Amino acid sequence: MAKAFASQGDMSEKEISFTEVGEGLWAFTAEGDPNSGVIIGDESVMIVEAQATPRLAHKVIEKVRSVTDKPISHLVLTHYHAVRVLGASAYGAPEIIMSDAARSMVVERGQEDWDSEFQRFPRLFEGHESIPGLTYPTTTFSESMTVYLGKRRVDIMHLGRAHTAGDAVVHVPDQNVMFTGDIVEYHSACYCGDGHFADWGNTLDNIAWFDVDAIAPGRGDALIGKEMVNAAIENTRDFVESTYRPVARVAARGGSLKDAWDACRAECDPKFADYAIYEHCLPFNVARAYDEARGMDHPRIWTDKRDIEMWEQLQS
Repeated sequence: MAKAFASQGDMSEKEISFTEVGEGLWAFTAEGDPNSGVIIGDESVMIVEAQATPRLAHKVIEKVRSVTDKPISHLVLTHYHAVRVLGASAYGAPEIIMSDAARSMVVERGQEDWDSEFQRFPRLFEGHESIPGLTYPTTTFSESMTVYLGKRRVDIMHLGRAHTAGDAVVHVPDQNVMFTGDIVEYHSACYCGDGHFADWGNTLDNIAWFDVDAIAPGRGDALIGKEMVNAAIENTRDFVESTYRPVARVAARGGSLKDAWDACRAECDPKFADYAIYEHCLPFNVARAYDEARGMDHPRIWTDKRDIEMWEQLQS
C-alpha cells in the first residue's frame, strides 16, 4: 500500500461535550467522533448509540451519571456499524433496539465491518479487548415502534435508506427533538461507504418534515434551533450530492475508479476538505458511489482485504 489510510494516523484525543438539547435530552459529542444521545424518562434512561467499545461507552455513562442516577433501560442502535454498536455491553440495558434491516446487516456483514473498521481507524477502538462479540438487538421493528419511559413517549422510526439500508431515527415529541444517527452530520464528512445516494435526499426530506427544534446528529456539534437544524440538513444534502454527481458522470462514460476519485476531489475538496474525517471517508464514498452509479443497489461488503485493494487502486 502506497500510504496508510488518513484515519490510521489520527491518534489525537478529542474534547468531549455534553449538551442539553431539550429537557432531559442530551447529546454526547466529541469533535467529529461518533456521538451518543441520552433520553431521560420518569424512571429510566434510553441511550442512543453505544460507542465502539465498552471502555468508550463508560465515557458516556460517566456523563449520564453527572445528570441522573436513573437506571439505563434501553439502548437504541441507529445502524449496524462497529463504531456504533460494539460498546453495548457496558450499559447493561435489558432492551437493545435496532431496525429489522440493521439486524440483518449484523448477520450479513457485522464481523467483516468490525475487522475493516478496526484496521481503518484504530483510535476509535480504545479498549477493543473488552468487546465481548457482535451486538445483536433484543427487539427489532420494521417501520416504527414506540417506547414509553414512564410518561415520556419515544418514537423510533425507519424513514428511508441513507447512511445504510437500516437507518433509524429517534424522535421525542414532547420536546420535538430528534436523534438522527449518521443520516445528518454537522461539519463532519458523511461516511457513504454503505450508503444509498439515490435515497438519501428523500430521507432528509422526511426528517425535515418533522420541523424539529433540535437534532443530535451522528457526528459534530448538537444542532439547537430550527435555523441550525435546517442548515445542517441542507449541508448534508450538498455533501451527498456533491460526492455522487461527479462520480456518476465518470461512471456513465466508462471511466475508472481513479477517474471518479479525481472528479470527486475536484468538486468536494473546495467545500469540505476541512470537515472532520473527510480524508478517511472519501475513498469509501467514491467506491460506493461508483458502484451505485453502475447499477449496484446493495452495497458490497467491506473487508480488511477489500479496503486495501480499493486504496491501492486509488494510488495508481
